[in-house]
Amino acid sequence: MKNTLIACLLLCFSVASAQSDLFVSNGSYIFVDGTGFSSGPNIAPLFVTDDVNLETNSHIYLRNDAQLLQGSGTTGNSGQGELSVYQNGTANQWAYNYWCSPIGDILPSNINNPFQVNLIDDSLIGNADPRASNNSTPTTAFEGTADPLVISTRWLYSFVASDQYAEWIYLGFNNDLNPGLGFTMKGHGTATTGNTIYDFRGKPNNGVITNTVLDSQFTLIGNPYPSAIDARDFIHDPANVNEIDGTLFYWEQDGNVASHVLQDYVGGYATYTIDVTGTNETFNYALFYTYDEQDNSTPVFTPPPAPVQAEGVKIAGRYIPVGQGFMVEGINGPNGEVTVNNSMREFVKENGTTSFFFRTTNNSGENESVSSNNQIQYQDNGLSLVPEDYKRFRINVDFTVGESQYTRQLVLNFHDSATPDYDRGLELKLAQVYDSDAYFDLQNKAYGCQAYAFDEALTIPLVVDIEEQQPLRFRIFDIQNFDDTQGIYIHDIQDNLYVDLRTQDYNLNIEPGSYTDRFEIVFTPGQSLGIDDFEVSDLTIRQDNNIHQLSVINPNGLDVKTIEVFDVAGKRMLNELYDSVSNRYKLSTIDLSDGVYIVNVTSKANTVKSEKIIVKH
Repeated sequence: MKNTLIACLLLCFSVASAQSDLFVSNGSYIFVDGTGFSSGPNIAPLFVTDDVNLETNSHIYLRNDAQLLQGSGTTGNSGQGELSVYQNGTANQWAYNYWCSPIGDILPSNINNPFQVNLIDDSLIGNADPRASNNSTPTTAFEGTADPLVISTRWLYSFVASDQYAEWIYLGFNNDLNPGLGFTMKGHGTATTGNTIYDFRGKPNNGVITNTVLDSQFTLIGNPYPSAIDARDFIHDPANVNEIDGTLFYWEQDGNVASHVLQDYVGGYATYTIDVTGTNETFNYALFYTYDEQDNSTPVFTPPPAPVQAEGVKIAGRYIPVGQGFMVEGINGPNGEVTVNNSMREFVKENGTTSFFFRTTNNSGENESVSSNNQIQYQDNGLSLVPEDYKRFRINVDFTVGESQYTRQLVLNFHDSATPDYDRGLELKLAQVYDSDAYFDLQNKAYGCQAYAFDEALTIPLVVDIEEQQPLRFRIFDIQNFDDTQGIYIHDIQDNLYVDLRTQDYNLNIEPGSYTDRFEIVFTPGQSLGIDDFEVSDLTIRQDNNIHQLSVINPNGLDVKTIEVFDVAGKRMLNELYDSVSNRYKLSTIDLSDGVYIVNVTSKANTVKSEKIIVKH
């Protein structure tokens, strides 16, 4: 190509103009503007059916969400020219982003070359010439800067086939990272929100890229191409099915914690999977914890009255964007490999719904239509809707450890194709189980999501680990495609209680221990409850602090056995037994200290209504 600017707009360059090889001669460049292009399969502002050859001092500039797709090639590109592609990362200087480079070093070979973290400073993006940029500068200080771009080398690490925090591998600016492996880097801005633009420049990766994964060990990898990749194709590719688990793990960190000390970090892993048809995806938010040097973890602690939100806010989508890093877990012994290839690549712009870098805000604020391959619909909260032949709900298990409150969210998918064993694309593993936690147990591994073929006779066990005596609450969320009349019960086997989570939460105080056979989800209570037994929705629990009195209003004359009041430490403060039915039960709270209490009203049929009250004198 001649040494001229080619402004690649929709009318002057399209798939039809692609050739078997793209050659850019010495000193020439191609400028590709993605503004006029819509996302779609086998469509891109720049599509090459085979290889790209960039001669010395030649360039390809991908701008405004432009991407490069390549076809059947299995090896790397050639030449010593550069491709330049932008990506945004969280600007916050305290928080890690997980990255994977779409380019490698410029070496005279037709293989994918290693990468060194020497990114380009794009503080000149607003200039008239959108090709302009400067080299970034490294520093050994704890923080860098965004403008000009100064990168702190203290936070540049990779993680290969390990399950120990101490085995992160230091990269710095000058150590090579194999193609396809991910790396960590903190932001370079002083604000807790906002983005920093990075310019990846080098030889574009292409073709088949593999890296080592080991059984039950994690490896930080990512999208290694200057285009999006389809998570469905990645998870279900035959090369990966027997090599990695079907869960992708995305790191999220609370940037409001202004510290570089490991013990102060507040973060966790969100999880994502998608079924083989691409019609049902499952995502679960990160659960935030603090960490120490031994990779031990404790819940987030903050002083009352406002405990910190201990759940993440970021959501992963089906299309993994340029530069995105994530963890995978090996499942195939000592010789496993994880593979990415060109068949997984697709042109999907970052749209804030199906493709976006794993951060709170998207790249461009666009709301353009998504790839025509995508059949998934989304709720206003960003979570996906399941197809008509699926059912789903989420169980929120709320823990209160000391002065900390946090929630483990568990997901249940239901479909006729689900089996009693592991169902790839429908179930999510947990990255880690904490001292106080809840999860599903499958083949002695902890899961945050399980799948079943729905049956009203199902019993679904929950494992609940409790570090110290505390209040515990079960709630339900995101109920999809269930009849309104179908009850969804938490069964407390120990106390023989059935609580329909569709009508109320289940609150209890619980002693320390590992409860493997106490709690289960069922859809039919163990006994048929008559009108004379217990309709908990008909009861009203009310605290009147003006007269220091707790009232339980029972308008239908239901049969109440006990009313108990517990403090937040689990100590029973009041316990009244009843042999006769009354329309109103009254208990004095004059001797209770100011604070939050849990009231349990239990029927003679051993169903329960539980609510929190606030006592204040």
